[in-house]
Amino acid sequence: MSIIESLTNFLPEVKGPKVKHLQFKTKLKWTLIVLVSYFILGIISLWGLGENALEQFDYLAIILGAQFGSIISLGIGPIVTASIVLQLLNGSGILKLRTETHEGRAKFQGLQKLLTIFFIVFEAIIYVFMGGLSPQLGISHWILVFQLFLGGMLILYLDEVCSKWGFGSGVSLFIAAGVSAEIFVKALSPLTTTGLIAFGTGQAPIGKVFVFFYSLINGNPTEALLAVSAIVFTIAVFAASVYTQAMKVEIPLSFGRVRGYGMRWPLRFIYTSNIPVILVAALLANIQLWASLLERWGYPILGTFTGNVPTTGLVSWIYNPDLIGNLIRGSFTIMDLSRGFVYIIIMGLGAVIFSVFWMQTSGMDAKSQAKQIMASGLQIPGFRRDERILEQILKRYILPLTVMGGLAVGLLAALADLTGALSRGTGILLTVMIIYNFYEKIASDHMTDMYPSLRKFMAK
Repeated sequence: MSIIESLTNFLPEVKGPKVKHLQFKTKLKWTLIVLVSYFILGIISLWGLGENALEQFDYLAIILGAQFGSIISLGIGPIVTASIVLQLLNGSGILKLRTETHEGRAKFQGLQKLLTIFFIVFEAIIYVFMGGLSPQLGISHWILVFQLFLGGMLILYLDEVCSKWGFGSGVSLFIAAGVSAEIFVKALSPLTTTGLIAFGTGQAPIGKVFVFFYSLINGNPTEALLAVSAIVFTIAVFAASVYTQAMKVEIPLSFGRVRGYGMRWPLRFIYTSNIPVILVAALLANIQLWASLLERWGYPILGTFTGNVPTTGLVSWIYNPDLIGNLIRGSFTIMDLSRGFVYIIIMGLGAVIFSVFWMQTSGMDAKSQAKQIMASGLQIPGFRRDERILEQILKRYILPLTVMGGLAVGLLAALADLTGALSRGTGILLTVMIIYNFYEKIASDHMTDMYPSLRKFMAK
């Protein structure tokens, strides 16, 4: 580990704020700077790019927070892949990092940064040399690799800036921004794919609201029904996501130093938030991208594609069929149902596994939470002030919530994917949860800025 620690210390790092509590305006400013920077990077095309074979996988770019063909074609893929690998290694006991301590968490984060840089280089080489992003004639492949490396490093440090100076994680922010933009365009854009106003051109618009009226005018009830179903299921997914996100278990606590005052410690039903779904979705997206690149290279070991739809091999079973759309079109088959069922199982079990790993490695386990509660001067009324007692009480709730919450978000994401909503169901679910978490964080910080005495009281 000494070599890894030396390399970690050598890497540039975004310094955190010197003050313990950043003002609301400061966090909002840096969050907006990161968001605007992300959108600007997304429109900077790769210099010397010829064929962009990844354009057909734009639906995967949303989950990866990427813009294929731009300098951020890698998106958050390397960050999430590194997190997945470390979670598996640490959860299986191969690494044995004590993430409940400050030193252990620092080592974990340093190792994750090193592994992220490795995957930035690895994925950049894979994308370019396996034909996903091909250079123009006379342009070296390594020029594209360097640009992808530069974009990957910018995303890595934008994420670090957001986590230290803004609201929450940059990874979550990039996903929410991409999905929100896609939903807005697919719902309300009156333009066609060629950039012209749809009505009067004979071409269908992009926005489903306009598609509905356009289809009715042109006597195409099937397309009108498809447009309505996409809008309805998108709204349904939003409603279900908000409902499950609001569910929580509240543990009553009292201040040991101030009698008569207490609070409730919330344990959310979706205990590990959106992290497990991000990890599962990014893993499946990476498998599909690598399968496509391997097929183009002449080694279809993971399966083959017809257009952008997997048809054979492993990728055909981890790809979600459009069940509702096929029903409306009359092309529904038993194979669609089988693949949909397998997809639900993969998303559900995968979310549970990553949820448990994340709980154990991110300081959300019962022991870490008990230490945090005790350090805040809180205790459960009617129980002796003992960390072991508090840990045993928290164990009754945390593991069941971790499992049930992970399973719930996995099933919600899978069902949303299968209903043909305006964006990937996983992306919609993630966006609702991300925006909900951002709202709570912003509201909490705004309240403590308005009432500084409240922050001082809570810090006792």
